[in-house]
Amino acid sequence: MLLAFDVGNTTIAVGLFRGKKLVKSWKIKTDSDKTGDEYGAILLNLIQVAGLQTKTISSAIISSVVPPLTPVIEDLCREYFGTAAAVVGPGLKTGMPILYENPLEVGADRITAAVAAFEKYGGPAIVVDFGTATTFDAVSAKGEYLGGAIAPGIQIAAEALYLKTARLPRIEIKKPKRAIGRTTVSSMQAGLYFGYVGLVTNTIEEVRKELGKNVRVVATGGFGSQIAAEIPAIEAYEPDLVLEGLRIIHERNRDAKP
Repeated sequence: MLLAFDVGNTTIAVGLFRGKKLVKSWKIKTDSDKTGDEYGAILLNLIQVAGLQTKTISSAIISSVVPPLTPVIEDLCREYFGTAAAVVGPGLKTGMPILYENPLEVGADRITAAVAAFEKYGGPAIVVDFGTATTFDAVSAKGEYLGGAIAPGIQIAAEALYLKTARLPRIEIKKPKRAIGRTTVSSMQAGLYFGYVGLVTNTIEEVRKELGKNVRVVATGGFGSQIAAEIPAIEAYEPDLVLEGLRIIHERNRDAKP
């Protein structure tokens, strides 16, 4: 089986694949101070609770936007699962030309999600990832990664209101009953939620203008299940899009070996 790691700024998504099937996935809080042994203990426990066997794991692949944690996860794979993990980056075949001015600047998760979206939906496509940051990635009809846009995630926006003001509280992100809030909390929720829906809707429309007709729009990421339902332009929400992209990239590199 394949063990896939999507190392993000807030959480690490871990997926276990048997062939093309995602057998099980987990979310672990990202902590750059944790050692490979600590992450290993957490993951071994999760695998055991799920009733799965570690001895069936034969390969691993990592997408990471937290550089200090990449070698930690690589060590984990070697020490606990006896396999050298592939890392999405230079030297690893993705099957997707990257037309960014400096391809090394693009987050591995953005490329991986774009690979999965194009594989499943074709192109042109827009991938909206509701993570710590909200990213918009454009894929051409030929399957080329063109670039995109980056905005603060909705949670970052909420934290900024709390940290940079004297009297605004930390709040839960959820859809309020009305746009005209009658308390400070409901007013903040209205501004964040409805404002964010507008941000995403408008950004999709601007990117769509540059991509042309028949654009597919796919969402992923933690807040995607909630926000995507508010935006008619988003036709599908794929919570495991990056994990699926990791599986595809692993297969392409495995099949490319002589």
